[in-house]
Amino acid sequence: MPPPASSIAVRAEALVKTFGSTRALDGVDLEIPAGTVLGLLGPNGAGKTTTVRILTTLLRPDSGRAFVAGHDVVADPDAVRRSIGLSGQYAAVDEHLTGYENLYMVGRLYGKNRTDAAARARELLARFRLQDSADRPAKTYSGGMRRRLDLAGALVAEPAVVVLDEPTTGLDPRGRLDTWEVIGELVADGATVLLTTQYLEEADQLADKIFVIDHGKVIADGTADQLKAQVGGERLEIVVGEPGELAAVAQVLSEVGSDEPVTEDHQRRVHVKVDTGPKALVEALRRLDQQSVTVLDVALHRPTLDDVFLSLTGHSAEDEPTAEPEGKSKGRKAKSR
Repeated sequence: MPPPASSIAVRAEALVKTFGSTRALDGVDLEIPAGTVLGLLGPNGAGKTTTVRILTTLLRPDSGRAFVAGHDVVADPDAVRRSIGLSGQYAAVDEHLTGYENLYMVGRLYGKNRTDAAARARELLARFRLQDSADRPAKTYSGGMRRRLDLAGALVAEPAVVVLDEPTTGLDPRGRLDTWEVIGELVADGATVLLTTQYLEEADQLADKIFVIDHGKVIADGTADQLKAQVGGERLEIVVGEPGELAAVAQVLSEVGSDEPVTEDHQRRVHVKVDTGPKALVEALRRLDQQSVTVLDVALHRPTLDDVFLSLTGHSAEDEPTAEPEGKSKGRKAKSR
């Protein structure tokens, strides 16, 4: 029997998926409470897109179970498709139709009558700042405009669960902020959002809870603050005026820090993890002043999600390991008609 749909909008249990000799998912468990945003983080090839494709009925798991809006993704895929909106990593729009026609068509495919489909299309075109281009063929749109149109298409049916696979890829800063605002509005209206992203500040800004996935397994989960607390401490950074002063800074930071300092010669910067925060900063500056070291800049940083990512996976989120075997998610919406 499926789990109750009232409190948990999405649940995956021990999902396994292999492609040849590659085990893309190796027992993934996750759940998303209704009306929240779950951020799924991981490097390329970690299993994020495979998870998304299973939850949206585009792939069948080899083993394990998954429920979306109370429906089994294998036993009742049509009901799942009626409950979700999906925006993949790349905009999937009909380039020969206008922006308005793209959204109107999706509305009709989801069963809206002509009046409601037209009204919803115009509403979303305005929300995504596309109303001035509504009657132009999508093939004349810029990449960012096509991306926004694709996102709008995922929302036409006002789905209970919205799956956004790297939704701001290719968007300019304004487009990203607009998308963040839309996601906030969706949740305020009661929708549940599964967000995969490699923009760590995006997960930090939007996600109520974050799952970090690597090599097909969930290796950590929690709120952004909980994950940062796992890294522990703060990072003290000092930038000096002369390269020859770096050795002295490194020595001082090795004495006040809780780890080995890291020297970045090209930026004339040394940083180290510290447990005593401001106390370590004051002590480091006192010792450097005694040695007449010219300090140009000093900063004390809390751990970031990038620090978490590096600590958990062994590399930063900027790195891009081999992509997942099945390729990238390109579909816009899962349709039942």
